[in-house]
Amino acid sequence: MSTNGTSSKELWRHSSPQTTQVYDFIKVSNALHGRFMTTYNDLWQWSVSEPAKFWEDVWHYTSIKAHQPYDSVLGSDELLFPRPRFFEGSRLNFAENLLFPSSSPDENAVAIIAATEADREFVSWKELRDRVRRCANALKDAGLQSGDRVAGFLGNHTNTVVAMLATTSIGAFWTGVSPDTGVYAVLERLKQIEPKILFADNASLYNGKVHGADAKLRQLVPGLPNLELLVVFKTIQSYEFDIQELKPVQGRVSFYEDFLSNASNSSAPLEFASLEPEHPVYILYSSGTTGAPKPIVHGALGTLLQHKKEHVLHCDLRPGDRLFYFTTVTWMMWHWLVSGLASGATIVLYDGSPFRPFDKEGGKGEMAMPRLIDELQITHFGTSAKYLSMLEQASLQPANHPHRPTSLKTLKAIFSTGSPLAPSTFEYVYSSIKADIMLGSITGGTDILSLFCGSCPILPVYKGEIQCRCLGMAVSAYDYAGNDVSASGEPGDLVCTKPFPAQPVMFWPPGSTGAEKYRKSYFDVFGPTIWHHGDFVRLDPYTGGVVMLGRSDGVLKPAGVRFGSAEIYNILLKHFADEVEDSLCIGRRRDGIDTDETVVLFVKLTSPGDALEVIPSDLAARIQAIIRKELSPRHVPGIVDVCPEIPITSNGKKVENAVKQILCGLNIKIGASVANASCLDWYRAWATAHP
Repeated sequence: MSTNGTSSKELWRHSSPQTTQVYDFIKVSNALHGRFMTTYNDLWQWSVSEPAKFWEDVWHYTSIKAHQPYDSVLGSDELLFPRPRFFEGSRLNFAENLLFPSSSPDENAVAIIAATEADREFVSWKELRDRVRRCANALKDAGLQSGDRVAGFLGNHTNTVVAMLATTSIGAFWTGVSPDTGVYAVLERLKQIEPKILFADNASLYNGKVHGADAKLRQLVPGLPNLELLVVFKTIQSYEFDIQELKPVQGRVSFYEDFLSNASNSSAPLEFASLEPEHPVYILYSSGTTGAPKPIVHGALGTLLQHKKEHVLHCDLRPGDRLFYFTTVTWMMWHWLVSGLASGATIVLYDGSPFRPFDKEGGKGEMAMPRLIDELQITHFGTSAKYLSMLEQASLQPANHPHRPTSLKTLKAIFSTGSPLAPSTFEYVYSSIKADIMLGSITGGTDILSLFCGSCPILPVYKGEIQCRCLGMAVSAYDYAGNDVSASGEPGDLVCTKPFPAQPVMFWPPGSTGAEKYRKSYFDVFGPTIWHHGDFVRLDPYTGGVVMLGRSDGVLKPAGVRFGSAEIYNILLKHFADEVEDSLCIGRRRDGIDTDETVVLFVKLTSPGDALEVIPSDLAARIQAIIRKELSPRHVPGIVDVCPEIPITSNGKKVENAVKQILCGLNIKIGASVANASCLDWYRAWATAHP
């Protein structure tokens, strides 16, 4: 039991908070502004009440490298659509800040470690810079200019980082899509932005098998009529195909080695375009689960400043640290990972299954990542909540593993995102992985390419809670009427009420069409000065922590009581992990049929049997009884049924909204972002069979 008036259980506290960079930042800001801040909450309150002063301090403390100084930090303290302008007058280059950080290590130190299921590659800062130089020069020779779009159909390896940095050094925009993505889903994205150049792998290695990319590329290339150049990396040397079969409609094709060697300017020095702070660097995409994904364009300074703030102040990342995130190039966390270079850290890339190689003794490979942490001396390890939940369900104890246990002695922090981290998983991490570690459950989104709420090394970790609202992010919880319920501890919609630099620059395409998509996405609910993010949260008035309750479009409202699906998922993980592999909780209300919303809970059983089509009545009754006991009678699902599969996105997030619309009788177009979209046919059949 905590001593601060809350029942939240404290799991960790930093033994020497005065050694952290955020502690030092408080001292620096106090001296600059004549303030007397002593706690994180003091700092957060100041950061959102005086955002211009705060973000200016972050600029200097994290040593943003600029070609031209700024004239003003921020024109208005009001959050405005489409976005406020930060640091007007400055000019800089995103790639330069990553390749030449102010706290730059020795040029022969390791900048990137790239690992696969079979190999390891160590790349020095000197080599990385030279590889970017050669790639950038070849791109210029191919006619790439500032404002052009470059796409990568690539795995998570060094060449992907090189191609991205070369692209952004010129001022072109980068977008990445993982090679495990289906052709239709790739074209849904890339056709909208019309890339001039496409980088692709010849093949990839996953789960011990080589997967060629040529079949997909033969379909992709004709679907991109404005493509001028296809460049293919020989990522898997043993895999060969006829590259001429992939020649673009009005362009050329080349292996990467030839692309470099044929450039007429191959010996030219590395140059960085001097660009405005809002100049785009990345195009990412909304989930697209119920329609075509919307291209979201992110700017150079907003991305850089936000990531450096999060890495330095919230993660305590330093030169010499080794930052890892298990991610594909599609997910926003890849971009967050790569930005670790800007703080002088070594980034660790991994391309492959998190459960390879399998244990020689016949295990399922749960020890693959813990052993990678030890082998590569990773200090900050990032993953998804689903992965940690899988380790918990397997009762894995890395330090006590019977075959080659791990020490994890270098590990300082574990970061988890993608979905809410269950309270039981918090306890599992501290009891079974490592006791002295900062467990950073973090939340943000593709929409802002960064975090709203995250970790903090000078705050305790409480069971089931994200540690804090991030600095400079004026996060509140609003009820349906737009009232701030943050202080009461009541659940509400996550909103942001003050400007922050990582707001998107625009939605593609530029102009009125993209602007209207942008407005509807975040400013349609509470107006043009309140960012509505789409998450359902509760702020703990005692700890200052944040509890994620699910997506607000999936908020459950039986009898008018609002609660999040994560509350149900946590109960199932806590009490039914041996019987229930996964679950999906949906609110169903059909116009003209239902007077109230019915909560429907679908469960995928761990051992469903060959012919099991209905859930065992005793299991349904036990689930309902536990939910009634631990939550409330109003949380109890009206229907509990068994399902064969849970629909997920390519990033592993449950697709609640699409299933909700199916159950409510809406005829919707399902986007290709649903990784296993065929399973939605089962839910359509279920809805028909349960009128």
